[in-house]
Amino acid sequence: MNKYVNTVLGPVAATDLGKTLMHEHFFFGYPGFDGNPAYKKSVDELVTAGVEVANLAKKHGVQTIVDATPSDCGRNPEALAEVSRQSGINIICSTGYYYEGEGAPAYFKFKAGLGTAEEELYEMFTNEIENGIGDTGIKPGVIKLGTSKDIITPYEEMFFKVAARVQQEQDIPIITHTQEGTMGPAQAELLVSLGANPKKIVIGHMDGNTDIRYQLETLKHGVYVGFDRLGIQGFVGAPMDKDRIVVLLGLINSGYANQLTLSHDTVNIWLGAPTIFPPALAELIKDWHIEHLFQNIIPQLKEYGIDSEKLEQILVENPRNIFNS
Repeated sequence: MNKYVNTVLGPVAATDLGKTLMHEHFFFGYPGFDGNPAYKKSVDELVTAGVEVANLAKKHGVQTIVDATPSDCGRNPEALAEVSRQSGINIICSTGYYYEGEGAPAYFKFKAGLGTAEEELYEMFTNEIENGIGDTGIKPGVIKLGTSKDIITPYEEMFFKVAARVQQEQDIPIITHTQEGTMGPAQAELLVSLGANPKKIVIGHMDGNTDIRYQLETLKHGVYVGFDRLGIQGFVGAPMDKDRIVVLLGLINSGYANQLTLSHDTVNIWLGAPTIFPPALAELIKDWHIEHLFQNIIPQLKEYGIDSEKLEQILVENPRNIFNS
């Protein structure tokens, strides 16, 4: 059976997604970015920069990008739709919320205290998936979740419960944020125990941990793991790409190519005032851009004997299966 995926320009057959980056951000701002209107970006600015990034990805055969920006971090479905329209790239946007430490609007903490948050979140996710975000008519194609370093807080668990319930009813993939290489196995176990379909779950940022036992402990739940922060090195607990490649090779050569996704978690426009990285950090993350996987990582994988069939599995077949399972 061929299922259809909600993109920002409407439904697309899962079999037509092609080469897919499963975790990027065209525009992203930490909650509070909009408190200073002096730095508000115009839609034209967002679209111009977004089209440029999409076209860079297209050079490498990318046909689809999943924008994992949650509702509390500057999600802009209308700007994404215009980027998609002008570039010809399929863009899949998200519903969902970020992890507590860098998200957690007081609104839902207040509602949780009243005991009404879960039902409101369920109503919101369901309405967006069925009817569109606000009055845009644009429907998200994934649910985004996140957890904190070394813990899944009660606030975060609330979102996981709602997402698992919605996924069972709406047949929509779940993609996650793990903080600093922690809680991957726990996320997978929790979602599956709540009834979520492991074949439609991507545990994200797993390349934040280079202990292959951590990877295997997560994979045993039948979920996908995302090596999707490629290019982020040396900060927020991130390992170096050379160490990630060792683990990635180990997983592929151990038969797990059919449970992997690759991406960068790029932020292509920071919302709010300009984000200026100190020189030493800027040097460490100089390869954190939308072409890094294709220019630097894949050539290394090929040097170590990973063939085109395995790469096709990871970049084309796995995303298609996540949406089509």
